[in-house]
Amino acid sequence: MMDWAYLFEISLTGIASGGLYALAALAFVLVYKATRVVNIAIGEMLMMGAYLFFTFAAMWALPLWLAIPAAVLASGVLGAVIERTIIRPLLGEPPISVFMVTVGLTSVLIGIVEMIWTADQRRLPDFMPTQPIMLGEVFLAPKVFWGSVIAVVFIATVLLVFRFWRGGVALRATASDQAAAYSVGINVPRVFSLAWVVSAMIAAVSGIIVGSIGGLSSSMGVFGLSVLVVVIVGGLDSVLGALIGGLVIGLVEALAGAYLGGEYKLLATFIVLVVILMIRPYGLFGTHEIERL
Repeated sequence: MMDWAYLFEISLTGIASGGLYALAALAFVLVYKATRVVNIAIGEMLMMGAYLFFTFAAMWALPLWLAIPAAVLASGVLGAVIERTIIRPLLGEPPISVFMVTVGLTSVLIGIVEMIWTADQRRLPDFMPTQPIMLGEVFLAPKVFWGSVIAVVFIATVLLVFRFWRGGVALRATASDQAAAYSVGINVPRVFSLAWVVSAMIAAVSGIIVGSIGGLSSSMGVFGLSVLVVVIVGGLDSVLGALIGGLVIGLVEALAGAYLGGEYKLLATFIVLVVILMIRPYGLFGTHEIERL
């Protein structure tokens, strides 16, 4: 009986963590769907959002209700700057060129963090309830639980906004067919910029939650490795794949960490990745036309 309760507890924790993966994966998929750019720096953009929140809340002592939106908006500005100065000049170039630029961007963002905030580990101000969450005999870490709740609410909000908002319709149209979007008067370069801005803002929300759970450091970007596994498993261009892939990888990591040891978590996720790619090379919900790097 206790073994089943323990399994249930680990599974719930994994699914809750998977919600955070799904949120970060949504940021990745938005950019890929609109621009076909594989943004390897998604983990570092997540990290920047967390450090911006730390600056506003801890260093500048702004109230939390102001510090969180300020960090999210500042991250959106960062996303716009990255798209305009680094990504847009490479439009039309071979995909590998843009891919390598995002790889270089990871090092640049890490360098910026270490120059401004140093490489020391830091803690974010608490903004989530700390009361233990009990479901019968099952315990859930309060930050993980509330973080997953925030992630789910934010994912639902983003999907609804992009379903009905004019900018969201333009982004979906551009993602489906850029030539057709041009032909009906959609400003495609502006949509590209919108995708990067929204992606950076979503990554910032994810980074703030992840940072509040595990603390801040310049190595936070490693979280992006698991996010990359999530989007490849789910399908690079599939929002549904990002959501389901996040839950699957979160569950696999939790079970591997509990029954095999924490050092096997990443190994387990990459085993899942290899198996999925052998069965469905385009991911669980990805389109067949995707070319992998």
